[in-house]
Amino acid sequence: MPEAQGRNPLERFMNSVESLIEGPVVWFRETVVEPNRKNYPWYHQQFRRVPSIDQCYTDDEVCFFEANNQFKRDRMVDNEILNILRLRFEDCVMYEQPDHERKCRPLLEQYEKGAENWFIKYGDLGGYANAKTCYMKQKHRMIWERRHGPVGSGMKQTDDIPAEH
Repeated sequence: MPEAQGRNPLERFMNSVESLIEGPVVWFRETVVEPNRKNYPWYHQQFRRVPSIDQCYTDDEVCFFEANNQFKRDRMVDNEILNILRLRFEDCVMYEQPDHERKCRPLLEQYEKGAENWFIKYGDLGGYANAKTCYMKQKHRMIWERRHGPVGSGMKQTDDIPAEH
């Protein structure tokens, strides 16, 4: 006796209704949706880079909005990088306790350099900073370094500054 005839009629009816409803949905997903989908892990979505604030026209509000969102994403990424560096150093100190000053020195130097670079870019901007304030901070730092030398190296003497025409 074939297996299809041995099943009860209600079970055969439910299977046919299920295949009638589910069949087109499965076919559409397998032939249309999945071949056209980019496959990336949900935690690693990559946004396209947008023009920075200095490349926007003065009346282009959409460009300002995109530049500010890009700035916020970059700031979050830089915060997480700095957090990972700090956690690596703290883990090293915990595991290498008696000799941690010698064994963890490279990690501490890497963290301090990262913290210095983070502060150069984002320090003193506050919680409500945007791309424009960050760009202005960078511009003011460049003007300062042009006039007085690198920050932290002491100021140039007045006789070192070339006379302007």
